[in-house]
Amino acid sequence: MNTQRDVIIVGGGMVGAACAVGLGQLGLNVQVIESAPLPTFQENSPYDLRISAISLASVQLLQQLQSWQYIEKMRICPYRALETWEIDGFSTYFHCEELDHSELGYMVENNVIQLGLWQAFAQLENVQSSLQTKVERAEKCGENWQIFLTNGEQYSAPLVIAADGANSQLRQIAGIGVTGWQYRQDCLLILVDTELPQQDITWQQFFPSGPRAFLPLEGQQACLVWYDSPEKITQLKQLSKEKLAHAIEQSFPARLGRVKVQQAGSFALTRRHAQQYYHQGIVLVGDAAHTINPLAGQGVNLGFKDVKALLQVIESAVQNQQDFASDDVLKKYQALRQKDNLLMQSAMDLFYKGFKTQLLPLKIARNAALVLAQKSNLLKKQALKYALGISFY
Repeated sequence: MNTQRDVIIVGGGMVGAACAVGLGQLGLNVQVIESAPLPTFQENSPYDLRISAISLASVQLLQQLQSWQYIEKMRICPYRALETWEIDGFSTYFHCEELDHSELGYMVENNVIQLGLWQAFAQLENVQSSLQTKVERAEKCGENWQIFLTNGEQYSAPLVIAADGANSQLRQIAGIGVTGWQYRQDCLLILVDTELPQQDITWQQFFPSGPRAFLPLEGQQACLVWYDSPEKITQLKQLSKEKLAHAIEQSFPARLGRVKVQQAGSFALTRRHAQQYYHQGIVLVGDAAHTINPLAGQGVNLGFKDVKALLQVIESAVQNQQDFASDDVLKKYQALRQKDNLLMQSAMDLFYKGFKTQLLPLKIARNAALVLAQKSNLLKKQALKYALGISFY
């Protein structure tokens, strides 16, 4: 039996679930297809390794989607300051008071965000889901896409949202190409207990082999981020927890203090950008459209910016009785997001390459730039507002 929907969303992670809630609030009939089971959360359970620094703009979107109320009841950790440096004494430091806010953002597990969004769309009768099943094939039939699932279900809709990640199956079905490359660098995430009391600052120091960062968590816990060559990360992963803790204490800034390792995991750094964001009624959001060097933790926030823009153009089309799956509407979404995502990707690449080079004149210049940024209140505020998604005006 083929069931008709207004929109089919392939991928029920954070970005796909956010789309589902927003479209459901507009009154559209939505089908979410997610290949994995939903994560679970229990109070006082260990932190999951996949943690995101959620910006104020993303929090505002989650509040609009009536999901933040569920998320904050589970587990969030606010951070109020941010510092970046290479050489001690040459740093840029931000504090939430500079923007008259009580925090800069929150450290939240990806699983918690996803669960909060699923709890929100469970309240919407016009949003349905198919869990632990995959797209077997998709066919374009007139104005509709027909989606055939491995569990035997079939759905049709004029618009299909590809929120199925960096290796998007729907992007391939749409015939949309990508440009990108592998960075010669991996990232090790390490959950630790800290000797020092909970801190409300997130910081990052640059080294020739890559940055090392601190993400505060509830209590005396933190997530450490160690960027280095694939060979070095492989070597670190093979250490016992005790030896890894010793390596951390030898390699991270002294301000970290002593740590006890809980768990660790790694991933390779890859840049991808879709050559276009839509084709024949399939539209890309989040990692399906772009992946970014995670230096500034902007990946999830860029995905939520995609969601906000797509909801805006679809809402406008619905209000004006336009075909929300048409190229004219989806072109507006692409115009809102493609250049901004490219700008953020390029900025992160500039940081990545700029701090990797050890030529003395460049080293002097980049540290002088950090000091200049610290002294320029206007420049600092504009950079911070852009990162947090806050309006300049």
